[in-house]
Amino acid sequence: MKWIKQIYDCFHAYKQWFLILMATSLLFSYLAWLAYPETFKVLVGLMIVFTLAIVSLSVFLIMRKQKIIEVAFQDFLLEPNETNEERLCRVAPKTHWSIIRKMGSTLRSYQSELNDQVIELTDYENYIEGWVHEMKKPLSLMTLVLDNRSDEMSPLVRQRMLHIRDQMHGDVERILYFARLGAAHKDYIFEPINVLAFCKQTVEDHQTLLDESGFQVQFKGEEMEILSDRKGLAFILEQIIFNSTKYVAQNQNHPILEFETGYDRASDQSLLYIRDNGPGVSEEDLAFIFDKGFTGGRGTYTRQATGMGLFLVSKMAYDLAIQLDAKSELGSGLTIALKFPNVKR
Repeated sequence: MKWIKQIYDCFHAYKQWFLILMATSLLFSYLAWLAYPETFKVLVGLMIVFTLAIVSLSVFLIMRKQKIIEVAFQDFLLEPNETNEERLCRVAPKTHWSIIRKMGSTLRSYQSELNDQVIELTDYENYIEGWVHEMKKPLSLMTLVLDNRSDEMSPLVRQRMLHIRDQMHGDVERILYFARLGAAHKDYIFEPINVLAFCKQTVEDHQTLLDESGFQVQFKGEEMEILSDRKGLAFILEQIIFNSTKYVAQNQNHPILEFETGYDRASDQSLLYIRDNGPGVSEEDLAFIFDKGFTGGRGTYTRQATGMGLFLVSKMAYDLAIQLDAKSELGSGLTIALKFPNVKR
């Protein structure tokens, strides 16, 4: 059916010329009827055959020409260099040359700006990654000192140092992941994970953050196995833990962080609920907490939020095919549900 549409488009584009040709044929048919009435039928028959042949040949040549122009135009769009511009000018009508040359100049200017921006972005990403790796050296040294010189510190100083180290580690991980957001290749390794045990291990790794805020951690539900990337899932859990400790209400007596597993029979999905009893999020803000740069309009989130933590969580969850859902009311805490994909093995 494509060629029928092409023929229709051809007639539509050159309809004035085909109408002139048909009018001319009718005029000569009338003149033939006046001058040669005895051979009128023969002359009209020949004229119709000639007209149809001319129309068919014209349509064929126009479609062939159009195809050549389309190919040259596509090459010009993909690579708007001067060679492709000249090639397009050779096959296009001369009346279009000035437009083609102006378009080529504009596209090459935009392409040059885009290339410069890509180079700048690549340099920036390389700088950030290099800076992050440099930052990991003093963090490792701090860990070494804390592990081997803890007897030279008071328990309070050691706890504060561990807290600062974990905060810096979380900041470094966030900026590293943010720098890699646009990377084409991400080295995820999906493997079976016992999610409740994994949560306990992650909590243990960040116990100082929770201790500093006085959090009590609870685990509920049965152990379940999900398929995910360990580093990616740890990043999600870390950011949610960090989010809860960051926004714990001032003078809150008993902050609680709860991990609970569940199963949704309707969607055949394994679930992990992470709840805190912090200040919560207002109803009008809840739909936007995973948006980049969203800091909320009310409550504690407005004063301390950067709008990046949960945004990065949503990006990582998307990469790992984990669905996120958030429920909250102002003053009643925040619940984030992780719905893991159902993978048949």
